[in-house]
Amino acid sequence: MSEIKRILIANRGEIALRALRTFKEMGKEVVCVYSAADRDALYLELADVAICIGGPRPSESYLNIPAIITAAEVTDSDAIFPGYGFLSENENFVEACARHKIAFLGPSPDVMTTMADKAKAKEVMQKAGIPTIPGVEGTIANANDAKKKAKLVGYPVILKAAAGGGGRGMRVVEDESYIENAFLAAKVEAESAFGSGGIYMEKFIKEPRHIEVQVIGDKHGGAIHIGERDCSMQRRHQKVIEEAPAAYLNPQTRRKLLETAVKAVKALKYEGAGTLEFLVDSDQNFYFMEMNTRLQVEHPVSEMISSLDIIEMMVRVAEGEKLPKQEEITLGGHAIECRITAEDPVRFLPSPGKIKRWIPPAGRNVRLESHCYEGYIVPSYYDSLIAKLIVYAPTRERAIAKMTQALSEFDIGGIKSTIEFHRSMMKNPDFTANRFDTKYLERYLEQK
Repeated sequence: MSEIKRILIANRGEIALRALRTFKEMGKEVVCVYSAADRDALYLELADVAICIGGPRPSESYLNIPAIITAAEVTDSDAIFPGYGFLSENENFVEACARHKIAFLGPSPDVMTTMADKAKAKEVMQKAGIPTIPGVEGTIANANDAKKKAKLVGYPVILKAAAGGGGRGMRVVEDESYIENAFLAAKVEAESAFGSGGIYMEKFIKEPRHIEVQVIGDKHGGAIHIGERDCSMQRRHQKVIEEAPAAYLNPQTRRKLLETAVKAVKALKYEGAGTLEFLVDSDQNFYFMEMNTRLQVEHPVSEMISSLDIIEMMVRVAEGEKLPKQEEITLGGHAIECRITAEDPVRFLPSPGKIKRWIPPAGRNVRLESHCYEGYIVPSYYDSLIAKLIVYAPTRERAIAKMTQALSEFDIGGIKSTIEFHRSMMKNPDFTANRFDTKYLERYLEQK
């Protein structure tokens, strides 16, 4: 493919600004689209072209495929960068880009469709020899079918939405007396959230760690990993704190996990950046859970331990370049990311409104990804993420100390934020001792 000269960013907020910076550094022209609610976003002034694509609601703007494609055509954009959320994993959007001869910075629609269906993704991984969570093939027909399959798998089991993610359409069932109600509730929630009521079943692994591997594939069959991340600090299946590398893994498990992830990318003939997510049990057994066919919110921690720019690599892959060899990728040190949201730090209720004070942290190896500023009005229409604070240090202990200092400097006024929560977590003895699992945070908050 020829060189990409102009890229349209089909997203908003911190990821729009973060991507814009890389594209500009690469000498690319940048088009930013925005909704009526984001008309005061400062990054619009940095774009070569800024174009309004609709009203404040996502359905009117950032989920409006015709509006985004039209914006790309009228601005002569060569490519579209989807970021995460919104249309980033929408195969119809990818197909629309292809029809209009606009490069999509991500995988093909076929791969995206396959990996979006969790049941199909599991089957594909099993055929490729990737360890998966024990369960039954296909989706569940009805409540009686759920009972039969649960007996085969063995309790506890977990019901999951085949087309979903983020914890919606998901139920853990400890014994048969709850299976029917759990199945019906999961089905209704899945239909509401994803437009599909398909439910599949797996064995529920108690007290696991959520470990994911950052991968990239090119158009020539090449594939590499950029290490792994520990994303076990979650609340209601939403990641809150991420780290790279995963200190929980022993060297043997880490090597096998990374090799397995690259094997999966090659089996899929995957192009672009993606993430394979695994559950790791107390015996260091790991099981494929799902693949996110897009850039992840937490990608900066992988960048910090590798000194690579993953978004730049996505562009290079789209332009037809070969990836570097795995042995050319050097990983070292430890990075931590805290997601700062416009929410109450105790009850985690949204807190939109005007930011009256914005004093960001700084210092060596302190990275702040944010589109906010003093006077910015946080809208109520979108995700509450307002900043990602990332630090890097030689060791995990030093990284925690650096994050503690950075959080002590970060001051936001006018709205509530989760800064105070993150300050408390950096002093939490279980966190500092690396003694937690995916349910730890929920247990911790219930005690508050």
